[in-house]
Amino acid sequence: MPKVITERRGRTFIVTINRQEARNAVDADTANLLNDAVNLFRQDDDLRVMLLTGAGDVSFCAGADLKGALGLAENRNAQEDGPMGFSRITDVQKPSIAAIEGYCLAGGLELACWCDFRIAAAHSRFGVVNRRWGVPLIDGGTQRLWRIVGLGNALYLIETGAMISADHALRMGLVQEIVPKGKALERSLELAEAISNYPWNSLVRDRQAVYEGLAMTLPEGLRHEKLLHVASLRDKEMLDGLDRFIRGQRPQPPTPPSSSCC
Repeated sequence: MPKVITERRGRTFIVTINRQEARNAVDADTANLLNDAVNLFRQDDDLRVMLLTGAGDVSFCAGADLKGALGLAENRNAQEDGPMGFSRITDVQKPSIAAIEGYCLAGGLELACWCDFRIAAAHSRFGVVNRRWGVPLIDGGTQRLWRIVGLGNALYLIETGAMISADHALRMGLVQEIVPKGKALERSLELAEAISNYPWNSLVRDRQAVYEGLAMTLPEGLRHEKLLHVASLRDKEMLDGLDRFIRGQRPQPPTPPSSSCC
């Protein structure tokens, strides 16, 4: 069986880590295949949203396969793109979603944080458990985690090595929705379908403004937002959208699940 499975569903690209016998831990071969998958998604204009998930419902990804840690650090993409395969790639200018079932730990948590947002099944667990063996976060965890959950929450996870529940992760803002066990991919596909069918140019420029604004002051970010959207305000997609609004065509946006869904 391949260690990484890729699948196209319309304009959505599903990337599945497929090492259930190792709780979907990433070894060197898996890291290289993940790198190939992300680069395929980046280069294919027909694909709009990437979903990252793990096979089965026990583990999204338990992190690096520590039994082969040295080989992982020496894989062909490790220095430039990160030991886990793609964590240092920052120029994929399209949305990505992590669909999480079960354990999302260590390097697996770092890969989930690479994605724009995270949908988690209720039984999922999160943590920087590599703390116990002195293995550092070298796939973006020290840079992305605090940007997602805030400084105190990030340092709490990084320094204690605590494993937290999906409910705790939702309260932190680490995940954005909790769904019943076995439904994370299904829900992520629903959201990906909605995203991929929106007028595209303004969406990707909004996303670009958010990410590039992280390194700017507020006045700089506001100027950057204005410049990015000069083209958006003249885009035929927006003019068509306004025409549909005037004609009463107002499709419903996705509705988050109830907090008591699980």
